Amino acid sequence: MDGGRQTAQLEIHVKHELGSRLSELGSHRYDELITRTTHAVLESKGETRPELRWAIFHRRMADVPADLRVYVDKVSQHAYKVTDEDIDGLVRAGYSEDAIFEITGAAALGAAITRLERGLIALHESDR
Repeated sequence: MDGGRQTAQLEIHVKHELGSRLSELGSHRYDELITRTTHAVLESKGETRPELRWAIFHRRMADVPADLRVYVDKVSQHAYKVTDEDIDGLVRAGYSEDAIFEITGAAALGAAITRLERGLIALHESDR
């Protein structure tokens, strides 16, 4: 609720059909590109498991290791605040540079898709 007014709830379903949620909001232009990019980032071979990258993307923090949660939140909410010390801390915790890159990409992509949906919801609601 926002000031007594109900707002649309975001629930991002990307695993099978990202385009369907965006299409519901009136966006068809980039469905295929967004879906392909999301699957490439989250499901390609890498240092981290795809299940972890999906959890990070969706910000399912209970499924994200405790030592990554602060970093994932920072990338998702305030990426400009990420410092070399944050990266060094992850390296000290045993994460490789490749793993950190994958984690960062999943968090940033999840935040971007969420912001895209929020913008489309705002546009959709303003047309009512």
